Amino acid sequence: MAIVVTSASVQDRDGAKLLLQCLEGSCKKLRRIWVDGGYRGTLLGWVSEQFRFVLQVIMRSDEQKGVHVLPVGGLWKEPSHGSSTIDDFARITKCSETSEAMIHVAMIHIMLRRWAS
Repeated sequence: MAIVVTSASVQDRDGAKLLLQCLEGSCKKLRRIWVDGGYRGTLLGWVSEQFRFVLQVIMRSDEQKGVHVLPVGGLWKEPSHGSSTIDDFARITKCSETSEAMIHVAMIHIMLRRWAS
């Protein structure tokens, strides 16, 4: 897998392209990635040309407002009681390398807790 940290001024689609370029042949069994509507546009065609998997856009209904779990797989997971999430490790940093390191630390912690339980 890969981690890419960008500034807030980078559009989600552009950040996704940077991230996917880092995969370089890994994730060979990956077939589909569910994304929200912010990833529509030329990124979908670029992914289908470059990779074996597809980005499937899952849209919320026009009646829904705010953040909701979307129908396929859910893009937001509600943490169960006592579980760690990556948000538990959120830190404001000025350095992308530090941010990437914090993501690694958070994921190691989360995976160790899941493994131990």
